[in-house]
Amino acid sequence: MSATAPLVIFDCDGVLVDSEPLSLAVTQQVLGELGCELSEADGYQYLLGRSLGHVVDWLRKARGVALEPSHRAVIHQRLMDRLASDLQGIPHIAEAVTALAGPVCVASSSALDRVRYSLEVTGLLPLFEPNLFSASMVARGKPEPDLFLYAARQMGRQPEQCVVVEDSPAGLDAARAAGMRVIAFTGGSHAQPAGLHATVANHAPMAIISDMRELPTVISATA
Repeated sequence: MSATAPLVIFDCDGVLVDSEPLSLAVTQQVLGELGCELSEADGYQYLLGRSLGHVVDWLRKARGVALEPSHRAVIHQRLMDRLASDLQGIPHIAEAVTALAGPVCVASSSALDRVRYSLEVTGLLPLFEPNLFSASMVARGKPEPDLFLYAARQMGRQPEQCVVVEDSPAGLDAARAAGMRVIAFTGGSHAQPAGLHATVANHAPMAIISDMRELPTVISATA
């Protein structure tokens, strides 16, 4: 590994694995059973990339729904079942990660067991383990910077030595608040229905890519 190459911190959902449509579908299903109809547009606008704490708070304040631990357990189990049957890795992600000169890690709003399982199902786990970090490890999840700062400390890097790859506005804001450079990825299958390209452009990433084969070149240009 190059001593000067940046640490590349990857979000997981929507960046490494194409899980966002699966996650939203399961969430919509459970909320519907609780009498709360959540549109695809609202799901992507208000829930994408956010920690469980933020999701729970938003549902309580905006929709008057109390997402109890039992409901969260149902969402988690149904989602794990969908991941097992339907989850795919983002196209070309393995070759992109392998081509990077420096260290890599994952920093996700999802629970650690979901992150590890998602990477295992898609064959990506050996590229990252044991460097997997979850919002459950910090006091505040995305869009706060805590998780990215924690990941950098664990990897022995300063914020200015890090590049974050994110797909959500919450993640982009968290990375910038952490003092890190950030690349927006808009190649997941949720990008078009979420209007992702226009949304992330408003958060001023240093680059926007829709094909992971572009990533090594973009990152090497920042070193």
